[in-house]
Amino acid sequence: MILYPAIDLINGECVRLAQGRFDAVTKYDSDPFKRLNLFNEEFAQWVHIVDLDGAKAGSPQQHELIGRLARASRAKIQSGGGVRSREHVQTLLDAGVSAVVVGSAAVKNPEEVRGWLRDFGKDRITLALDVLPTADGDFDAALHGWVEGSGISLWDVLDYYPFGVAQRILVTDVSRDGMLMGPNMDLMKALRKKRPDLEIQASGGVKSVEDLYDLKALGVHGAIVGKAIYEGLIDLKAALNVG
Repeated sequence: MILYPAIDLINGECVRLAQGRFDAVTKYDSDPFKRLNLFNEEFAQWVHIVDLDGAKAGSPQQHELIGRLARASRAKIQSGGGVRSREHVQTLLDAGVSAVVVGSAAVKNPEEVRGWLRDFGKDRITLALDVLPTADGDFDAALHGWVEGSGISLWDVLDYYPFGVAQRILVTDVSRDGMLMGPNMDLMKALRKKRPDLEIQASGGVKSVEDLYDLKALGVHGAIVGKAIYEGLIDLKAALNVG
């Protein structure tokens, strides 16, 4: 299993949000290069970088900074935030990003995104499905920086991308994101059962190395970890050794 230590950026600074809320921001580092260097020193294979300004604005806002981070990194960079068009994907790839994260567009414009997967390569695009638990036990795909539901079930969105069309998928239970309450294991089990063809990345709630071992046991391909690293709850070296 691949660990993706996370760097979330607002105005060039490393932050974490609670449950995707822009009114619940904790700042950690004013210089993201220092944080990236820490990840590189422990030989992380990948780093997950989110342009939160872009997610909020609906178009990439910090791609120049992300490009400089990518060029300074030994690790491969997976990055997104506000990616809504083919040009946005191309901009991030040109900046040096190895895999571009596509969120809202994957829900709202599946035909277009299937074209991007075909043209750029399904190994270069990660579909990001941020989900909100519903009262009936389903999961609603969130849009526009996690601030609104789409009214479309996670499972219906997955059906937009039949077997063989996509490869990489990142699923975040927004209710757990930044809350250190453990990942949604039932959701991950259901995803693995329904779509064994996809390389699933789990995001939201990871609080311990034990959580990572539990995800690995389910066959989850990767895990995004942010706040638990920043708060010192997870030793990065130990977490990287889980893989």
